[in-house]
Amino acid sequence: MPQALSASTMIGDDVRNPEGEELGQIEELMIDVTTGRIAYAVLSFGGFLCIGEKLFAVPWEALYLDLDEKVFVMDVDEETLEEAPDFDKDDWPATVSRDDAWLVTVYEFYELEPYWE
Repeated sequence: MPQALSASTMIGDDVRNPEGEELGQIEELMIDVTTGRIAYAVLSFGGFLCIGEKLFAVPWEALYLDLDEKVFVMDVDEETLEEAPDFDKDDWPATVSRDDAWLVTVYEFYELEPYWE
């Protein structure tokens, strides 16, 4: 397994769940500049021709790379993802500050401990 990949090779990669359902694609990786860690991946989901599409912040730890299939896998179903904290493509979160309640909510939704704790 590669130990490092360029961010540009991951942008646009598909995300599926273990059952093979398409959950969307990686749109962006958000970096915590104080630690150099990936704070979260931005996942696009739903809509048709980008209309009605939602963006979700997904903790990096919620994804794993399937090298054989060349996709990211996230262990949630579509119904769960539809309930996840989302944001509008024209109104991205202003910060990835560790004390940001929004980011804490994202990690809590996926039942993961925030990487900064």
